[in-house]
Amino acid sequence: MSQQAQREIWLRFLSGPDIDSLQLTRPEIISAVDDVVAAHGRGETVFEPRMHLVPNNGGVGHFNVLRGHVSNLGAHGVSGVKVVGDFVPNYLQGLPSELAMATLYDPTTGVPLCVMDATLVTEVRTGAMTAVGAKHLARKDSKILGHVGARGTAFSNVTMLDSLFDFDEIRVTSKRPESREAFAEQLRAEISTPVRVVDTAEEAFDNADILIEASRLNEPTPLLRTAAVKPGAFVVPYGTVSAVELDLLDVMDKVVVDDWREAQSGRFGALRPHVDTGRLSPETLYAQLGEIVSGQKPGRESDDERILLWHRGLSILDVAVAHLILTKAEQTDTGTMLRYR
Repeated sequence: MSQQAQREIWLRFLSGPDIDSLQLTRPEIISAVDDVVAAHGRGETVFEPRMHLVPNNGGVGHFNVLRGHVSNLGAHGVSGVKVVGDFVPNYLQGLPSELAMATLYDPTTGVPLCVMDATLVTEVRTGAMTAVGAKHLARKDSKILGHVGARGTAFSNVTMLDSLFDFDEIRVTSKRPESREAFAEQLRAEISTPVRVVDTAEEAFDNADILIEASRLNEPTPLLRTAAVKPGAFVVPYGTVSAVELDLLDVMDKVVVDDWREAQSGRFGALRPHVDTGRLSPETLYAQLGEIVSGQKPGRESDDERILLWHRGLSILDVAVAHLILTKAEQTDTGTMLRYR
């Protein structure tokens, strides 16, 4: 055997508690996501369309497989793969609806660098993407946030938005009263902005400046109605199953996506019917968010613009946040080193 073939390879395993101990802050997560979105706009990322694995399990859930590479991370860039389950009934077993595992690799050798619990990665990168979108597309003086959905990424959505805006009120709701009440209490323990629980999506969205639809539906149901979107509103629908009306895009001044190719792929997504019917097309799309963050196109240009962002969850966000976690873990020698070969 050659000397090269005999070389030992070790990788770092990071459990959920390991990652919790690193105490990532919202500003550094938002910054990491903002940076990678800008890199995407400059063409410094590579990723494949997400894939779905749908087991024969009676329809209780499926897996998403995301693969991406970011050139401007580390000395040579970083490649990564994440597998995340989407199992809505998991709350009945005391489990998160989204459990994930991520692996990072050296793109010049293929050497695996890390295996980590990516459940937190999935939550915070989605909330950070919502926040980055709002940073560039929402009115700076937004005062009312309406949020539908109480599990998964909901906590990160609200708390990261709250870190950027001086809200007067945050309204939350979800399908189950006990779920939305528990969510509100969780938020009140973390932020000082008044949080009000409401019974319906209509109440949550009424006269809101920022409208977030993060529901967990089993079949399409119009929770975010077109009439609820006032001039100047910023709208983010991203539930797996569509919860918006088909004519929603008709009132939008700008429609932005994270990536147009990704918006066209897969079976799921809030605006899947709009893509399938041609209402969302290259002609009606204003920009990819990376074009705006990198300065190639303007974001919000007037206080009256209605702007919608549909983000489906790009793999490069997972890679960026996972790399942030790995970097902090290396600096503090957190985790367990495992012999690979």
